Amino acid sequence: MSVLSVNFAESCGRIKPMHAVNNGPIKGVGFGGQDSGGYETWRAAGIPYARTHDSSFCAAYGGEHTVDIHAVFPRFDADETNPANYDFAITDHYLQQIQSCGTRVFYRLGSKIEHEVKKYNIHPPKDFYKWARICEHVIRHYTQGWANGFHYDITYWEIWNEPDLDDETSEIRRTWTGTAQQFYELFAITATHLKACFPQLKIGGPAVAYREAWMKGFFAYISMHHVPLDFFSWHCYGHRVEKMYERAAFVRSMLDQHGYTHAESILNEWNYIRSWNEFLYSMQHILSIKGAAFTAACMCGCQNDAPVDMLMYYDARPSRYNGLFDFYTNAPLKGYYPFKMFNALYSLQTACRCTTDEKQLYAAAAKDESSSAVMISYFADDDNCNEEKRLKLNLAAGAGEYDVFLLDASHDAALVGTVRADGEITLQPNTVCLLRSR
Repeated sequence: MSVLSVNFAESCGRIKPMHAVNNGPIKGVGFGGQDSGGYETWRAAGIPYARTHDSSFCAAYGGEHTVDIHAVFPRFDADETNPANYDFAITDHYLQQIQSCGTRVFYRLGSKIEHEVKKYNIHPPKDFYKWARICEHVIRHYTQGWANGFHYDITYWEIWNEPDLDDETSEIRRTWTGTAQQFYELFAITATHLKACFPQLKIGGPAVAYREAWMKGFFAYISMHHVPLDFFSWHCYGHRVEKMYERAAFVRSMLDQHGYTHAESILNEWNYIRSWNEFLYSMQHILSIKGAAFTAACMCGCQNDAPVDMLMYYDARPSRYNGLFDFYTNAPLKGYYPFKMFNALYSLQTACRCTTDEKQLYAAAAKDESSSAVMISYFADDDNCNEEKRLKLNLAAGAGEYDVFLLDASHDAALVGTVRADGEITLQPNTVCLLRSR
């Protein structure tokens, strides 16, 4: 029998936003004007941040007119100080949708990925300094009311996405057609300019696909040129939770080694991928209870055991990667419930250390002045695994009794009973459990 121990008398600081996502809600309206309830379902999950990357793939958000720099400033040779040269209308509406559900915007400056044979908007800008000034005016529109804009509390502004995705010698370039050195220069110019304009905001990026040699070159360049960096964003797809720990440790070491000890480490694209050679298998399981258990395991594991400050699941837009909502009906899938369950911890604010002696079990705990909760995921990547796990609870300084909410093949975070703080629970492979004090 395994043991899960939590001491609610000992706090570990503020619980981290492990249930943020890429992209926002869709207010789905079907035949006869029937609302799918997308906004209400989204709001119930308490998703803290939505990153606006690849938003322009989605017609419901506004398609090609949305978010990307070339969409809001379509003529690069125009005067960037003239509000008439910007087209904010569709992006305004999209950001309003996100914020109306209580989710904060995490704005990605740059372009979506381009898979097509001809590339349009992933080339190095003709003038790096002008590109930085265009980004400045986008930020002014959304945070300072410029160009009939808004005073939104958008803290995070991210420069580009996956500039290291493809090797410079590759015939296929999907995110950046320039050299690494060109990107380092663009980032340095833009980050320095934006931080000077908006010292109160968090300027960072560049959402790397995770080529270590490229990253080492990036850190060497920005540290040598004293480029400000409030956060470093990076990506990780896989089928082992521990892969996230390993990469998070490397990123943290790079930041600290180059003097960016204050900078946040943000993993803002992640999902279950068995391997890129098993893509169909992976897509099928993203939508399954197995994918949901992996999601929950990553949230809990990174809360406790990884030096990472935020996770942002890819993706909440209608896509192959969306394990939260059905593509056609927008109804919640199994993968939606880990977000709602983790929010039960996040709402309590104070994290408590959780330990277990079982490798396949991942857990996180939280409390406030009157309540406490524990989230547990039993993730098994082996499809033939049928071993149940008996778990002895040792929940010190918490409540005497806890309600048990179960997510498995038959339950959608449903209340299934109660358990004492020193009791036992049994979990089947790929199940998630939330214990909430009564």
